[in-house]
Amino acid sequence: MRTRTYRPFLALAGWAAAAAFVTSSAVAAQTQPNFVVILADDLGYGDLGCYGHPNIVTPHLDQMAQEGLRFTSFYACDAVCTPSRAGLLTGRLPVRSGMWGDRIRVLTHLSTTGLPASEITLAEALRDEGYATACVGKWHLGSQTSHLPTHHGFDSWFGLPYSNDMDLVARPNPGIEPDFHWWNVPLMRDESIIERPADQTTLTERYTQEAVATINRLHDRPFFLYLAHTAPHVPLFRSSGFVDHSLRGRYGDVVEELDWSVGQILDALRQNNIEQQTLVIFTSDNGPWLTMGLDGGSAGTLRDGKGSTWEGGFRVPAIAWWPGHITPGGTCHEMASTLDLFPTLLALAGGTMPSDRVFDGYDLTPVLTGSGSSPRQEMFFYRGSHLFALRVGAQKVHWFTQPGYGGSATEHEPPLLYRIQLDPGETRPVAKYEGELPPAILDILSTHLAGLEIAPSLLD
Repeated sequence: MRTRTYRPFLALAGWAAAAAFVTSSAVAAQTQPNFVVILADDLGYGDLGCYGHPNIVTPHLDQMAQEGLRFTSFYACDAVCTPSRAGLLTGRLPVRSGMWGDRIRVLTHLSTTGLPASEITLAEALRDEGYATACVGKWHLGSQTSHLPTHHGFDSWFGLPYSNDMDLVARPNPGIEPDFHWWNVPLMRDESIIERPADQTTLTERYTQEAVATINRLHDRPFFLYLAHTAPHVPLFRSSGFVDHSLRGRYGDVVEELDWSVGQILDALRQNNIEQQTLVIFTSDNGPWLTMGLDGGSAGTLRDGKGSTWEGGFRVPAIAWWPGHITPGGTCHEMASTLDLFPTLLALAGGTMPSDRVFDGYDLTPVLTGSGSSPRQEMFFYRGSHLFALRVGAQKVHWFTQPGYGGSATEHEPPLLYRIQLDPGETRPVAKYEGELPPAILDILSTHLAGLEIAPSLLD
């Protein structure tokens, strides 16, 4: 069930949004919407003010939620970077594209492979519909020239080819402020290195400037901007204006600078008078890197974090903002996923899904517009090529569990079964259940496995 919670001061805003929708409906009917997808790196479910963090201050994201729709059961499609980003951009589980690994789970700076050219990305699909496309930030789907964003549908790219903790050239000293010279990470524009090592203290600021410039440049035509931040992935860096900015320390500083960045993006849309033509989605690629201690984030009430198939590894914050189209102040408790962005944005652009492959996403337009429920009833939790868990409706079953980092997989016979809406922290499995697993779970599982063809790993 979908519920909406309104605060008193939002009542007039709701009436204003409704009036704006009436006056702009003719324009909207003739104009394809713009899309901005903002992806944080390793941001946890509990790391924002509007998701309950007590001392990380995120006024811009909180306002975005008040003016838009906040999801409480939104899932990344994997618990680590490379497969998660592949799923977001293709609308397909990583096991279908080869962007998985049972031993090495992400591409590194030494990897020679990347997202296959045969995969259709969201950027390619939207470009076919007449969109300008731009990628700003971390890519992590292949660092060789043939695998870069400009070979996967993006007209331009400014950012890092992989994670900011790769290509280590000097051993960090634990407990002290990191130095970006310890990592020989390149900053690239299109297919050229423009700075190495990248000054990571200014990355969030420079990504934001690039994104704002892109909006200013493309404001008079349909565009898709994919802004994939490096932060708050460890090592943590922030600009001088955000040093000691947060009560939460260095991690809080980084998140609060991300919040500032979101504010800059929304302001740029308003200043160009295209806010009612632009759908903005903010989310994270996976859960928090808990093993990093105070340099890692929080999954709130959820169990475990990055790397695991517990809720804390997959369930992430997500906010949708589209003035005049999304009713302000809503909260959606139904399931949704980064896998759903491909079919949703393509449908809103007036395109149709390619018919030559299997997709794992659903069109969320009814959820965004308030005209219906989420079509997503299930979520698959893969670790590499192995299906560890499955959520169907209010229930989640684990056949295997494993900590995000370290330890080995534990097989459960009978499987662990949780009432996930009653117990989102996965603390109390159903002690006894009669006979087999619920039929709804078995039916979805058998249909999924019958149509699954696992592509060879391109990571191991």
